[in-house]
Order: sequence, then C-alpha cells, then structure tokens
Amino acid sequence: MTHAPAAARALLAAALSMTALLTTAACSVGGREAPRAVPVPVSPPPSSAASATASSAASATGQPSPAPPALNEAQMKAALITETDLGEPWMASRGSATWRDGMLKANTQDADCRRLLDALYTEELFGAPTGPRATATLDDAYNDTQLRYQVAAYPPAGVDRVLAWLSTLPEKCAGFRATTTRAGAQLVEVTELPLPEAGDARAALRLTMTGEASDGMPTYLTVDVAAVRVGEETITLTNGGFGAVLPEVTQAMSQLGADRLAEVARQGRVRI
Repeated sequence: MTHAPAAARALLAAALSMTALLTTAACSVGGREAPRAVPVPVSPPPSSAASATASSAASATGQPSPAPPALNEAQMKAALITETDLGEPWMASRGSATWRDGMLKANTQDADCRRLLDALYTEELFGAPTGPRATATLDDAYNDTQLRYQVAAYPPAGVDRVLAWLSTLPEKCAGFRATTTRAGAQLVEVTELPLPEAGDARAALRLTMTGEASDGMPTYLTVDVAAVRVGEETITLTNGGFGAVLPEVTQAMSQLGADRLAEVARQGRVRI
C-alpha cells in the first residue's frame, strides 16, 4: 500500500528516533554511564540499635545477612517506561488492542507453539508472580501498534528455564498453522529477535501471522515479545499490531527498562 509523503516522512522520523535512542543506550552501557536517577519510594531505615543487633546476631551465628527483599509495588512502578521515553506518537493506552482476542486466541497442534500463543494471549509468560507487579500499556496511534510493559518478581531459576525455552522456538515453531477465533487459519512464523546485553538473562522473539479475515481482507499481525531478568525481578514486554512494528522500539525499551530497573533496585536496597 502506498503512503502519502507526509506519512512516509513521519515513519522515517520514528525509525530515526528509535535508532538514536538505541545509540544512546549503547553508549551508556559501553561507557558504563550511570542510568538516570529515578525517585524510588522506600521504607524508613531501621534504627542504629536495630542494625547493630542484626549485625551482631549474624556475626555470632556465622550466617550471612538475609537477602534484600524484592521490590515493592511503588518501586516497580518507578521502574516502568512511559510515553515520555518513547516520544510521539506514543501515548497512554485507551484499551486492550482488538487483535489480541481476534488473532492471539488461537489453537495449533504443536504443544510448544500452542504454549507460546497461549502465553501471548494471557500475557502470563512466566505464570503468576510471587509478589506485586506493575504494568504500563502504551499505544502508537500512527502505526496502530500497542506496547505492554510489565515488571514483576518471579523465581529466577524458573525465569531462566522459560528464557531457555523461548530460545528454542525459532527452530521448533519456525513455521506452523494456527486456527484463530475470528480470523480463521493463519500462517505463523517465529524468528529470533536479538536484544542488547541487558540485565542478567534475556530472550526475545518476533512472531508474524498472515492470512485472510472473514471478510476476505488480508491480515498481517506482528508481535515482538521480549523478557529480561534483572536480579529477582523480570521485565516482560510485548510490542505488536497490524501496522509497522519497529524492532528498534522493542530493543531500545528492553535496554532502557533493564537499566532503569537495576537503578531502582540499587537505590531502594542501598537505603534499607
């Protein structure tokens, strides 16, 4: 489909903006520039007497001090990305994307591929979290895409098992057919999506679904899914839609989000 020159220029500007964001993120990591500080709500520090007692008890028993607690909900919210990070035309979401029910609610014969579709539809890649979670959903009205970004605590060993499973899907689910509830049969392809070296462990995929809707119109859905574990917390990001889904957005937000989450955790735990 041919776009007007203004639309083409806008799309090019969006791509260039994301490329610049990636470059900035890469420079920050390569040069070990500290991520920008994020205000973090924390509990008041314990009294000196309590700290001394805990330290003495640990020394007397020879046991290490307890591991720092997971982040609370307010801290997780401070670690979320926002429409300000992405810039125009991104904005706070006005509701769940229509393609989620129409396309991702689907079935297929292969167990691994069906598990992936189910996880994308339910938005529970790692199951129920062990504690609080914080979620942000943003819309790109120009490209008709939606980005959902979540921070939650899961057992790290379980997260790493799921990340390892995700890494096998570009081979196991390279191409398969799925039957959707509203768009009939779809050809689904799964490919690896490279991510920056963010967090402690990570994996990402790009899924495309092509077919024909009930009215005869062709369908083409693209969904990026990325997950990054940062200590005890995990970022889960989906970026999808019928329009142009820029992989640079997924990659840049994974890097930025991991750096921000690590900084929030550092600030919060230093003050405990």
